[in-house]
Amino acid sequence: MTDVAASGWAGFDLARPLVMGILNATPDSFSGGGATQGPSALIETGLAMRAAGAAIIDVGGESTRPGAAVVPPDIEIARIVPVIGGLARDGVTVSVDTRNAATMRAALDAGARIVNDVSGLRHDPAAAPLVAAAACPVILMHMRGTPATMSAQAVYNDVVADVLAELAATRDAALAAGIAPAAIALDPGFGFAKRGAQNVALLRALPSFRALGHPVLAGVSRKRFIGELAGEPDPARRDPGSIAAALFAAGRGAAIIRVHDVPGTVQALRVWQALADA
Repeated sequence: MTDVAASGWAGFDLARPLVMGILNATPDSFSGGGATQGPSALIETGLAMRAAGAAIIDVGGESTRPGAAVVPPDIEIARIVPVIGGLARDGVTVSVDTRNAATMRAALDAGARIVNDVSGLRHDPAAAPLVAAAACPVILMHMRGTPATMSAQAVYNDVVADVLAELAATRDAALAAGIAPAAIALDPGFGFAKRGAQNVALLRALPSFRALGHPVLAGVSRKRFIGELAGEPDPARRDPGSIAAALFAAGRGAAIIRVHDVPGTVQALRVWQALADA
């Protein structure tokens, strides 16, 4: 594999970590939904994230929190396409957070540039061929089961070795489908079929994931294990702990940090980078 820091991904220079802002067009996200805001308000939120320093805005229309209900693609598309279109027309780099090929296609047609699939393109058989044909960047995440069943599947012989092997197999399947190696980023899937200390072990092992030869995304923002470490049960009050974990991830080689609190994370990363460069 090529050196991702030198070659970049999705047109970005990865010499410094990128911030991806989370924009949920859902009524049931674990950290608060955005469906009741309407497309105009969501677009404004996304534009504010970009102004605060987010390189990518990740738009999703289906909650993937533990136990979440399945959302049909037509509803998912109706939620996100107006938002993606509005952001894309303003020059925002948008990723679509979906596991459905029909939603991927609609989102790309609306101006999204990146596909972010929590199932690693395994949920929908049409997803990998679609991404290969579109030749778009893709983020492959590790997850076992589905959001409804994943909590019961957090059983590993060695969580780091097992997740590495399973995510490498997901990557290999994407390559076999015709997706270019340079298009792929990898996400260990914090909180997805992982509990407490398992997430901590994966966070500490990020250099091993980077050694697979692709940029690594760390999505730890407001996750339950952050609350457990911080003693904070309310997801909306976990931003300080999330920023601490984001800096730790950046120090372990994460190229993309997926967050709710864009301004706070961007500021923290700027200070961290300035101190590291001194």
